[in-house]
Amino acid sequence: MTRTTTDQLPGRAADTAAEPPVPDRAAGGHRRTRGGIVPVLAFSGIVVAVMQTLLVPVIKDLPVLLDTAPSNATWVLTATLLAGAVSTPIMGRLGDLYGKRRMLLTSLAVMVVGSLICGFTSDLLTMIAGRALQGFAMGAIPLGIGIMRDELPCERLGSAMGLMSSSIGVGGGLALPVAALVAQHADWHTLFFGAAGLGVLSMLLTFLTVPESTVRARGRFDVAGALGLSAGLVALLLPITKGSDWGWGSPTTLGLFGIAALILVLWGVMELRIADPLVDLRTTARREVLLTNLASITVGVAFYAVSLVLPQLLQLPESTGYGLGQSMVVAGLCMAPLGLTMMLVAPLYARIAARRGPKVSLLLGMLVIAIGYGAGMGLMTAPWQTVIIAVVLGAGIGLAYSSLPALIIGAVDPSETGAANGLNTLMRSIGTSVSSAVIGMVLAHMSQRMGAATVPTMAGFRVSFLIATAAVVVGVVLASFLPSARQVSRPTLVAQSTDDAAGEAAGAGTGGAVDSGDGASGLVKPAPSGTPPATHGASAPTGASAPIGAEVAPPAAVRPGFAGRVLDAAGLPVPGASITLIDRQGRQAGITTAAADGRYALAAPAAGTYVLTGAAPGHTPYAASALYRGGGTSVRVDLLLAGTGRLGGVLLGGPEGAPLAGGSIVLTDAAGDVVARTASAADGSWDVALLPPGPYTLVLSAPGHQPQARALHLSGGEPERQETRLRPATTVCGTVRGPHGRPLAEAAVTLVEDGTVAGHTVTGPDGAFAFSGLSASHYTLTAAGHPPHAVGISLADGAHETLDLDLAQPSAVTG
Repeated sequence: MTRTTTDQLPGRAADTAAEPPVPDRAAGGHRRTRGGIVPVLAFSGIVVAVMQTLLVPVIKDLPVLLDTAPSNATWVLTATLLAGAVSTPIMGRLGDLYGKRRMLLTSLAVMVVGSLICGFTSDLLTMIAGRALQGFAMGAIPLGIGIMRDELPCERLGSAMGLMSSSIGVGGGLALPVAALVAQHADWHTLFFGAAGLGVLSMLLTFLTVPESTVRARGRFDVAGALGLSAGLVALLLPITKGSDWGWGSPTTLGLFGIAALILVLWGVMELRIADPLVDLRTTARREVLLTNLASITVGVAFYAVSLVLPQLLQLPESTGYGLGQSMVVAGLCMAPLGLTMMLVAPLYARIAARRGPKVSLLLGMLVIAIGYGAGMGLMTAPWQTVIIAVVLGAGIGLAYSSLPALIIGAVDPSETGAANGLNTLMRSIGTSVSSAVIGMVLAHMSQRMGAATVPTMAGFRVSFLIATAAVVVGVVLASFLPSARQVSRPTLVAQSTDDAAGEAAGAGTGGAVDSGDGASGLVKPAPSGTPPATHGASAPTGASAPIGAEVAPPAAVRPGFAGRVLDAAGLPVPGASITLIDRQGRQAGITTAAADGRYALAAPAAGTYVLTGAAPGHTPYAASALYRGGGTSVRVDLLLAGTGRLGGVLLGGPEGAPLAGGSIVLTDAAGDVVARTASAADGSWDVALLPPGPYTLVLSAPGHQPQARALHLSGGEPERQETRLRPATTVCGTVRGPHGRPLAEAAVTLVEDGTVAGHTVTGPDGAFAFSGLSASHYTLTAAGHPPHAVGISLADGAHETLDLDLAQPSAVTG
């Protein structure tokens, strides 16, 4: 009989009101950052992107250079793709847990090692291993975005993230002509030594310039999840990249697709059941995250299509009738504007996103991509026309790529930034893989013989552009269903304007109200105990009187915006509380700390609706929506932080009620989710701190004892103590004996409680039997043998009854 105890339940430590990260701040509450963070992180992204296109100029020569078959040579490119896809979400999660700068330096170091391995070898297998290590650095992109979110002020974050996200295209576009020039005039191994040098330079700049982020996720690294995701991605991407070589209907291709589906489904089930998953699938399933990731796949398809088509068109001989007959270097120069334009549109994205939100900039970018591919079908007759195509597509892809991380970080918790952006980067990689496979298949089937070679036809190039256009159209449809800036939801924040706050309060169930009748004008009241943090409206005055919940504050030392005090439930100031200002797009617009008297002041970048959040150790975090209309005065918003509850007690057990060490204490919330777990100390004491007020269920268990559950309600006031004595579980054991007192094997022994079978076993060669974990006090024990025998048992708590059953005696039944 198998029993499940509470110490088998999964649990995540309760950190609902955990102490917020403490970033470096200069005077005035603004974050102190080093000026070189943005260019250094962008340079790291460009260096990583160079690894992806490093061998493009010598692809056709790889079979000769490595002395292998063409099908084997393609593994040099496939290894980088697979390693990058696997490492991106893993490094993102490791960065969230152990430090994004540390993992960024680790990624770059692995890339340098891989570059050096490739630089010193011409052996195929060694080259594949080195290229896989180079691809490991792809995790630097989401890590860099995460560092920017943690370290940069709001006014710099938009353009910085746009530049970092576009660095993949920038590095690829700039690397093509340089790599082609090196390949034409030097040994091809020089490409890898140059890549190693760039990696070392990037590591040095990162070490000297980029600070370590103080934002950390809680929990442990999910090793099983990492292995499962890696196996699933390899099984998925291998047939995508090699399907044209193996045959799309071959048993190998179809088998790998089936294995990938099975592994990823099992991996998803596992991730939903563990406390600290590698990827939080519940967050990923939210509409804004899911649709953004799906749109990322379509943008990845569109990005890679131009990289496959234009270089081939430019280098085909003019004798084909449509080839442009350019050298490898000229073809790279014609493609360079693609990356340059992606870099130059980052500031433009920041302006569009600031006014209209990242959803609008994403839609605009994808529409520009569609226009570029549509027009490109008729602009393939001269090199200057390919430059136009590259510029237009670069502008669209730059806008789209810049918007994706902003949409992701606007929908996830700061501690999940690295993992969430890592998954988004993975979606782009899957898009490029699909693009490579589909367009490669199209160009292979729509080709013609030119002497001894087979080359793609112009119709094949145009169909490839048409496929990219269709993919972008699908992306536009997906992005159109993204929540608008007003609707985007964060884990505990809901932004709404004052105009619709009153109408939505009852219907949406925010559970909060603004009250000025307690002597604190504009004080934001917390929601009732046990409900999630609510959002409340406050607006600047537009006439002679101000609405309830807002008043004009005296001009602050900073630019006008918001000012007020942070108070606890008793009306006392909360010094050192962290106050963060978040705009409608979910981006940080300002951050400061409360002074000794609880006062704070935050400048607003522009008029609009914002969310103010307050957090302090020992208090429940709170959020308030406030409207700033501009002008020369600040809106006063006071934040009331309710205290967090503390729960503790002593766990006792055994016949004498002695302290129990190592007992399991599990706390679940009203929804049944585990919010805290701990173990009792040597003296039986245990303690759980920093819990928001509300109803909970306390479950206590210990080996050899009966578990106990009780309901309780934390008020957020004085610590609550729970002294619990667990009833010991009882045990019955013994030996069944036959004639002459010999142990009897294979005797059926049954334990009955009130006519119900509580246990059943069959004796072994020694005639022994045992029943443990019993909770009742009266049982009937029966043994079937030479004749059957039964005996009644009365047990006290914690009793360990040992008795022998003699089946050689006449039958007797006792109750």
